[in-house]
Amino acid sequence: MFSKRKSAGIRQSKLATLIAHDVRVVGDLQFTNGLRLDGHVKGNVSGESGSQTLLVLSDRGSIEGSVHVYDVVINGKIVGDVIADHFVELQANAHVTGNIYYQQLRMDCGASVDGKLTRREGAEAPTPLTSMVDPARE
Repeated sequence: MFSKRKSAGIRQSKLATLIAHDVRVVGDLQFTNGLRLDGHVKGNVSGESGSQTLLVLSDRGSIEGSVHVYDVVINGKIVGDVIADHFVELQANAHVTGNIYYQQLRMDCGASVDGKLTRREGAEAPTPLTSMVDPARE
């Protein structure tokens, strides 16, 4: 009778990798599952294509480069574009200099973005669940 859309939020709950606050990575970084980043990356950060990856950037962490993941929680600094196939959460200490592309967005007071916020349609962000979740069929 009534269709209910999926609620906003993060789908990945496993943070399998931690990069500590005193670690600096120079070069591109690719990961699977979840990554908590307290350190600093000078390079692009991306989750494995086709999987529901989660990046959590703490208030101590920073990235100089583009980010492409499924879900992302930002509480640190990013200089570069952010592409999230699903969900972006900008916490109070988030500072992004670059454009953000998302399907769902949550932004807390205090977060700042120096760039454009662009909502992506489902067709633009293919995921393995796209073919299974179609609100028109429910």
